[in-house]
Amino acid sequence: MSQNTSVLRELHASLDRRKRPEDIADLALRLLDGTVRQPARRTRRALEKAASGSLKALWHGYTSMSEDFARPVGAQLQLARAAELFPGLPDASGDDPAQVEAAIRAAGERIAKRFGASDFLSDRLDRAGRAEAGLGEMSKRQYNKRFRLLRRMEAKLARILVEQRKREVTLAGKSGLAYRLAYEEFAADAPTAAFVAYLTARANLRSEFTVSGQQRAYDEVADALFGELRRQPHHTNWYAVAHVHPTAEVLGHLDDRQRGRLLGIWYRFLLDVAELLETAWRRQPLDRATMIVRRGDDSTTWNQTARAWTKARTHWFALLRAMDAEELVERLCPGKVLLLVAADVAAWHRSTGGGLHPDTAVWAELPPPWEVLRGEAQCPRSLVEEVCRRHGVDPVAGGWTQPRPAAAPAPFRPTPELVHGVEVGDPVLAGVLRSAGLFSGRPPRPAAEDLGVRV
Repeated sequence: MSQNTSVLRELHASLDRRKRPEDIADLALRLLDGTVRQPARRTRRALEKAASGSLKALWHGYTSMSEDFARPVGAQLQLARAAELFPGLPDASGDDPAQVEAAIRAAGERIAKRFGASDFLSDRLDRAGRAEAGLGEMSKRQYNKRFRLLRRMEAKLARILVEQRKREVTLAGKSGLAYRLAYEEFAADAPTAAFVAYLTARANLRSEFTVSGQQRAYDEVADALFGELRRQPHHTNWYAVAHVHPTAEVLGHLDDRQRGRLLGIWYRFLLDVAELLETAWRRQPLDRATMIVRRGDDSTTWNQTARAWTKARTHWFALLRAMDAEELVERLCPGKVLLLVAADVAAWHRSTGGGLHPDTAVWAELPPPWEVLRGEAQCPRSLVEEVCRRHGVDPVAGGWTQPRPAAAPAPFRPTPELVHGVEVGDPVLAGVLRSAGLFSGRPPRPAAEDLGVRV
């Protein structure tokens, strides 16, 4: 494997992880240095500035923060037990739902159990049923043991599918469809791969505990890398770029088939996320008037899903505009979904002279998006514009009726070491504080006494 191929593999693997942008910049610099198309001086300076903070360049070479998003716990233990009770089952990966399901079905055939028929009272075979199925020599105890295992495996499979769905929603809410790019699509052009990987890493940064706004993903390094794509537009894989950066310029390089494909993906995703939002809402209705977290609210699930809705909605609007199909928005313009705000952050806003975000009143008055997509409520663009005007919100600049206008690239800022959103200067200290439970919103654990924290 050549050095460039190795780097491309590493960059591609980062698309569904949480690698630091500095480390991706270091890889991007190595990648571009190994190509015929050498980067411009501006690009090199920007990458070198960012790469100087990579873990490889730092003396400690360590970060206390996880470099991956939470992954579902697979069915490895259950498959191992199934191999004992059902000898000869084909090997299967516990992280692959399709392989887990195939193993369950294959094992079920051994005891005449249909997939999904797992009720312990009505679906088990009695003595006569076992004899008819050719299991007359298997004792009731041995049969029950196998039936119970397959029942547990089906429940485990359902949990894996739910957790995988949650993970995909989290990824899409942060960085769009980058995680879905196949390696061949991603690696077709080196500058494209460098841009997509770096912007994805920037988009995947954790939220900070602040009232001054989160970091914007598109910074001066991303802008320099995008300049490389403009230099050689005929070599750039614009379709891959559109997965993370659907500007009018990028979408203008796509053909109708590519735009239509992305439009379909995002609309299906909108439907899926709307269903998840409704489920979360029915489980625990929120205070739409303030969107401040109350006891019992699952803010993590809601905020991850709301981010995914906002990202999908932005991409969908951008594609409709690129396809000259904005008349659809005249009839169907589901609103944004606001994030839940922690009570302490809300109090911090008030103490600095701020208040509720102006979008809050608009969100509270518009019909919920799941009702709009099901056709139970009407939400045309005219209604959104009327509600925005009533509450003093610019529907265009606020992103209510079309994607927000592009902002100037943000200055590059080193990735902060965070403990529950609070910046800590030293990664080793950050690890200790996290272990002690500091800044978690819960009472510190006893280990915090060693840090001089009063529990």
